[in-house]
Amino acid sequence: MNQRKQAPKPPDSIAYKQKKAFFDNLITVYGRNTCSEVLRDPQLKVYRLHLADSNRSSAVIEQLVNLAKRRDIEICHHSRAQLAHISRNSKQDQGVACDIEHPGYRHYSEVIDQLPAHSATRLIALDGVTNPQNLGMIIRSVTASKVHGLLLPAKGSAEISPLVIKASSGTLFKSNILRCEQLDSALLDFQRRGYDVAVLDAGAACDIDAFSPTAPTIYVLGNETEGVSAGIVNRADHRLSIPMQRGVESLNVAVTAALVAFMTS
Repeated sequence: MNQRKQAPKPPDSIAYKQKKAFFDNLITVYGRNTCSEVLRDPQLKVYRLHLADSNRSSAVIEQLVNLAKRRDIEICHHSRAQLAHISRNSKQDQGVACDIEHPGYRHYSEVIDQLPAHSATRLIALDGVTNPQNLGMIIRSVTASKVHGLLLPAKGSAEISPLVIKASSGTLFKSNILRCEQLDSALLDFQRRGYDVAVLDAGAACDIDAFSPTAPTIYVLGNETEGVSAGIVNRADHRLSIPMQRGVESLNVAVTAALVAFMTS
């Protein structure tokens, strides 16, 4: 597809910032089966279908093109290298990607001042959760609960991918996911607005079922093997544990997220 080139707008212009925010808030998925499912779902607002020029003519590619045309979705053709840059997974994208507009997928700075500032407000944050299946299951639990959403740092976390979408059973597109670059700086921003930060720590003396928050609270869950990082523990206002029986020392982080989401709602 040929597009007329336009002079780039200065980085500090309002139009530039709005355009950047729009593209940053898109969720890009890849793979032929995943994109086919997305294009067939009328509840999902698909912005673009991306195809690599290297794709051979096939019934699958033709079907994707027809699905996009029926919904009046823009189709963009790219070199293989360009498509890999869009998908960020050249080994698994199969020459296909889709951009999805998801209103609940935002940078935390866009909504931090809009959240209810009372003690019933809950967020769950992840510190170094790298397993896509765990991330998907956590998204499903948070979405199903009364917790407002998930604070997800870009650094050190699993990326949103078809594996995450599958593990979330499709609830990803119903979720509130608040992105941040660095978890520590995002938590500091929330604390400045009156939030408490509570980390889940198996060695903490305070049981979560005895904890009564007096402020809006962010519960932080850590890496699958190492737990919450030392820097985030130092940031915390509270350290909480889940009481365990019969010598069990820990739970899977996705199980922990489900317990926290429903015990604190």
